[in-house]
Amino acid sequence: MAEQASVWLNKGRRPRLEEGHPWIYANEIAKKEGDAEPGQLVQVRDHRGLLLGTGYWNPASQITVRLVSFGTLDSMDAEFFRSRFALAGEHRRRFLGEGASCRLVYGEADFLPGLIVDRFDHVLVVQVLSLGMEKAREAWLSALIDVFAPRGIYERSDVGVRTLEGLEERTGVLYGDCPRHLVIEENGLKIQVDIEAGQKTGYFFDQRENRAAIEPLVRGWGSRSGITLQERSMEDGKSQMVPVNAKGNIVTFPYWDGATVLECFAHTGSFTLHACKYGAKKVTCLDISEHALETAKHNAELNGFTDRVEFVAADAFDYLRQQVHGRDERQTRGQVKEAAVKVDTSKPLTAEGRTWDVIILDPPAFAKTKRAVAGACRGYKDINLQAMKLLNEGGYLVTASCSYHVRPELFLETIQEAARDAGKIIRRVDWRGAGKDHPQLAGVEEGHYLKFGIFEVRSRREL
Repeated sequence: MAEQASVWLNKGRRPRLEEGHPWIYANEIAKKEGDAEPGQLVQVRDHRGLLLGTGYWNPASQITVRLVSFGTLDSMDAEFFRSRFALAGEHRRRFLGEGASCRLVYGEADFLPGLIVDRFDHVLVVQVLSLGMEKAREAWLSALIDVFAPRGIYERSDVGVRTLEGLEERTGVLYGDCPRHLVIEENGLKIQVDIEAGQKTGYFFDQRENRAAIEPLVRGWGSRSGITLQERSMEDGKSQMVPVNAKGNIVTFPYWDGATVLECFAHTGSFTLHACKYGAKKVTCLDISEHALETAKHNAELNGFTDRVEFVAADAFDYLRQQVHGRDERQTRGQVKEAAVKVDTSKPLTAEGRTWDVIILDPPAFAKTKRAVAGACRGYKDINLQAMKLLNEGGYLVTASCSYHVRPELFLETIQEAARDAGKIIRRVDWRGAGKDHPQLAGVEEGHYLKFGIFEVRSRREL
């Protein structure tokens, strides 16, 4: 085998590689020795010639080298991928269980930069994001089959980032049988996934644990309606604790203690399903995409929740503002009546003015670049501010950002600014990132993209 080419790094560079970051940018390279085709492996050395590792290189990309080993590596062959996949599989088995539908390979965090693999039941969906992984296609494909024995493998490399690597977008069946629609299980719920037309690979696994975290928010609301548990004698003569309303009547509605919930940017309705599972009284499932809502409706039917969910096709920003406007209009009319001023009731109210006990905001990324951060923060502030105004007193705001460039501290500051302008006091109940199938490499900030928070929201004037 011919001797591998080497890239030598600048003396004054930041030691990110030694801290675990696998990317080497073009401006960090001082020189290159030897010949290598784009996508081939090269040795990486510091300014003294000390070997730091081996990675594949692409001179057409700003990320010129992506490290795949901190030692020597002759080739990314099938055996190399089998070893890496075995490690990835072991991690998921430990934290999620055998055969769980999940993010099976998470690129850099699984020491396979540029390769994403999601498992939906017995079908794998892959995304290839870099030239090096594109060149190694035959090797990783055979290794996936060997290690995970899937029924089928489908490719969803229809992402714009491939153009930065000089690659065209591509989709299609790579192996076996790949039905377009698959039903997976998450936290005991059945969820249909569209692997051909769904967003990304078809489903967002990164919020799995976060979706389960809303369970305690959804129960405990019956007392606000004057419902209490009381001991009553039943027809069989036995006593039983039953819900009783303020008039002394037994409440027969099974979800009397549940919250009213609004999920915005619902996509396939995964938070809606969890809210229903945990006992929500009524859920409003909102998304701008009719296609997404059709999937959400099907998922509600799969789990027997249709009677408690209403589906709304609308822009979340417009919908929230409309509800706030309607609420403000009703409050103004109420104040005028209290002041014994005549009200013109012939003029119809312009909006519903609804409120909820729990509001969930899980929008797509608002900032794809650093230059977009300011605009993204305005967007995050707007939706969080409007949502806080629509929460019943002591309700809960569940809010997330998947914009990497909006760092956690900035997202928190934005939420706090929204609370201030809404006249609210917020208490942080929970703060999380992505789930355990999305491990994060220390020193790789790019992997820390997801911010998820739960906040109790109260009015300043009520405290």
